[in-house]
Amino acid sequence: MRIRGAVLQESGRQGPWEQTRPLAVTDLDLDGPGPGELRVQLEAAGVCHSDLSVVDGNRPRPVPMLLGHEACGRVAEVGPDVTDVAVGQRVVLYFVPRCDECDACRAGGRMLCTPGWAANGEGTLLSGARRLRWDDRDVHHHCGVSGFATDAVVSRHSVVPVDDDIPPEVGALLGCAVLTGGGAVKNAARIQPGEDVTVVGVGGVGMAAVLVAIACGAGRVTVIDPLPAKRARGLELGAAQALSPDEAADAGHRCGLVVEATGNPKAFEQAVQVTAPGGRTVSVGLAHPAASSSISPLALVSETRSIIGSFLGSGLPATDIPEYADLWRAGKLPVDQLVSSTIDLDAINHAMDELAAGRAMRQVIRF
Repeated sequence: MRIRGAVLQESGRQGPWEQTRPLAVTDLDLDGPGPGELRVQLEAAGVCHSDLSVVDGNRPRPVPMLLGHEACGRVAEVGPDVTDVAVGQRVVLYFVPRCDECDACRAGGRMLCTPGWAANGEGTLLSGARRLRWDDRDVHHHCGVSGFATDAVVSRHSVVPVDDDIPPEVGALLGCAVLTGGGAVKNAARIQPGEDVTVVGVGGVGMAAVLVAIACGAGRVTVIDPLPAKRARGLELGAAQALSPDEAADAGHRCGLVVEATGNPKAFEQAVQVTAPGGRTVSVGLAHPAASSSISPLALVSETRSIIGSFLGSGLPATDIPEYADLWRAGKLPVDQLVSSTIDLDAINHAMDELAAGRAMRQVIRF
């Protein structure tokens, strides 16, 4: 079938991207679903820093690639061997498929699915197939999702069904921002009620960490960010304190649970520095593969601190996403407040400029 999507033609092209247009919004051919796959008619997709990092070259990926990894839609067609989801059902798509059979999948969320991670690196679905073509060229899938399009063929292991009362823009954010930021707090750090939390970097993922921390009964929540608008938004969403990086350093701010959500090496260093003795630092930011940070091993040992890496929320999407949906339904997790604007697919290059400039928290494409 013919679909419309945003294809990255070249990674690392210089901005402003609204002018240089690395993403071509174009018509493509999409094959039907194979065994264990389904086609989703997409309703909403979030624009995330993980998409931006492919555009600007920080996360090298094969091109051409149809970007987008945070999405929600309705099942339009099921392939052979798919019996537990039905046409018309709303599903949340998530960005590393889980085969549920490898040793990593058996680790209960602590590790990424081995074949799923390999498929993401190759730009294929979990089966190893590519279902997209553009002018007779194969197009790579992004994180097994390729959500910047009207339709997507994905593995059954890339979706979680949700009830119809979950709005598409909320469902989309559950699949990455909330899964990642919330999982850092809930699963990786195992927050305790009344425990203070500091979040370094409050874009979409960092702000989701704030919301989930509050929903889990956190004590005092502090946000650290260089941008005044993001600090102000953090306070609006329930943080008790908002500091710039310099203010946090000057005040000697320390906290037992710190989440770093930027992918910036200096921000990671500060997150470690503000972690109190006996505390833990959880890092979810995706830095450039060549980036490095400097920390004190002595401080880790003498102050018995822990550094924890978290990816895909350190949990099980099939379990976590319905839990977050229940919190939203109960009014305890206002995910919709993370949406800074709703845009058309044709505005995708401008959306990348807005994200890079720090002017947007979560832009959501509605189809």
